[in-house]
Amino acid sequence: MADILRISRLTKRFGGLAAVNDVSFAVPEGAIVGLIGPNGAGKTTIFNLVTGVYSLTGGEVFFKGTSIAGLPPYKIASLGITRTFQNIRLFKNLTVFENVLTACHQAAGYTIPEAILRLPRYRREEKALLAKAEQLLSIMGLTDRRDLAANNLPYGMQRRLEIVRALALDPRLLLLDEPAAGMNPDETEQLMRMITRIRDDFKLSILVIEHHMDLIMGVCEHIVVLNFGVKLAEGSPDE
Repeated sequence: MADILRISRLTKRFGGLAAVNDVSFAVPEGAIVGLIGPNGAGKTTIFNLVTGVYSLTGGEVFFKGTSIAGLPPYKIASLGITRTFQNIRLFKNLTVFENVLTACHQAAGYTIPEAILRLPRYRREEKALLAKAEQLLSIMGLTDRRDLAANNLPYGMQRRLEIVRALALDPRLLLLDEPAAGMNPDETEQLMRMITRIRDDFKLSILVIEHHMDLIMGVCEHIVVLNFGVKLAEGSPDE
């Protein structure tokens, strides 16, 4: 099985502190891989390096065999890597539907003049994007909340909406940063089923950071363990 993401000797220093130090691992195509370790281990820093939020001090990041080191975040997203955040970053005053539609517009091909004049390509593409947003909400069970402001959703639903918004960008690799944070056991169980279904239905690969070990052991085929910015171990859940 080919690797969709390969991280080679990744290093990030902030002054004299090595937040990530010489870390290497891969995410196979179609796999769900877990990234675990205590707070401050460097997990979210790796997400920020992969998505272009931070620049690399050293090492390489390869996506589908091509180096993406140094690319800006919007370019990396357009290549097919999207993410959620440890601290939810929704457009809180927009509705559930508007949050998803905003992300769908990344695929829009019409120009600003075409939108202003409402030319045929604008109308055709806008109709398709509206349908796509509705479909995503339906798949993820959020249709009945479509007109609620994102800020008024229960916490677990906000987490789900953030995942839907990431899926609206048509990723090939989805990075989930502590998706079960703040969830009760029932919501975590639902999330486990949803992560597996997303992988299967959307034909993508997933890299997930999580402290809930039940979730990690339940959905991940491969696990990478970090501590103080260094990879301690990796292997299957059994290993």
